[in-house]
Amino acid sequence: MILLFLLMAFAIGLVIPLQSAINSSLRDALGSGSLLAALVSFAVGTLFLAVLGAATGQPFGTLTGLPRLAWWQWLGGALGAFFVFGSTLLAPRIGLAAMISLIVAGQVVSSLAFDHFGLLGLPTRPVSWIRLAGAFLLLAGAVLVNFGDRWAAKA
Repeated sequence: MILLFLLMAFAIGLVIPLQSAINSSLRDALGSGSLLAALVSFAVGTLFLAVLGAATGQPFGTLTGLPRLAWWQWLGGALGAFFVFGSTLLAPRIGLAAMISLIVAGQVVSSLAFDHFGLLGLPTRPVSWIRLAGAFLLLAGAVLVNFGDRWAAKA
C-alpha cells in the first residue's frame, strides 16, 4: 500500500506543472489577470469535488461541524488559492522549471520543520543529517535550475 501512496505523491508532482500551464493558458484565454483565472480554476475544482463527493457517498451532513473549526483550519483553502494564483502569475514570468524547483525547495524546507516538531498535530519525524543532506541537494538543484545557465554562459 505504501508503494501506491508513493506513486500517488509522484503523480501529483507530475501534474503540478501541467496545472500551472493550464491555468496560465486559462488566464490568457480569458484576457484577464491571474486572480480571475485562479477563481475559475477553484470554481471548477469545487464543482468537481462536490460531484465526486456525491458520487462516492461522502456524508455532507458532517459539514455542520464547520462552526467548531479553529481559525487556522480555514487557511487551507486560502493557501491553496495562493498557490493557484501564484503559479498562474509566475509560470509565464519565470518559467515552469524555475517556479516548480523553488516551490519544491520551499516545500522541503518547511516540511522538515513540520515533521521535526510535529506541527499542527502531525506525527513527529526527527530531522537527521541524511534528511538535511537531501534538503541541501534539493536546494542546490533549485539554484542550478534558476541560475545554472547564467553561470555556464559566463564561463
